[in-house]
Amino acid sequence: MKNVKKKTVAVPTVKASVGETVTSVVNEAAKAAAPVVKETAKIVTPIVKEAVKAVVPVSKEAPAKAEAKPAVKEAEAKKTAEKKAPAKKAASKPAAKKVEIKENITLEFSGKTYTKEDLIKSIKDIWKYDYKKKVSDLKSIDLYVKPEEGKAYYVINGQTLGNFPI
Repeated sequence: MKNVKKKTVAVPTVKASVGETVTSVVNEAAKAAAPVVKETAKIVTPIVKEAVKAVVPVSKEAPAKAEAKPAVKEAEAKKTAEKKAPAKKAASKPAAKKVEIKENITLEFSGKTYTKEDLIKSIKDIWKYDYKKKVSDLKSIDLYVKPEEGKAYYVINGQTLGNFPI
């Protein structure tokens, strides 16, 4: 890249009186800043074109030239926006919906059938009636089913251990 020379450009001052509206002051400031933006675009355009050529491979050079103009316009728009009132935030895109997978677990052995819901309900009942605690106090349930023993072992909230027959 070429060495970039610094150039100072005088920016006109816009004075506002007490009775003027914000819109009229902003419009006047935009008109006053227009020559500065044009001068900046003249300086920046060759630099942007050179940077685009350096980055884009030779086979894609034609699209790179087309991209240079929007980049300059974007730079001009930024300068104009800075001179005007602060820009509003763009509306954020809604978050992608999380796909929920329906889970179904069924345990069958010795002619008996148990679903995940049946086993969790049993643990909640034990928590509520045997331990005399609120179901809303449940934070986690770890369940281990051992059909050969005919028992399900559980750990509630990482602390309470127990088992029940299945």
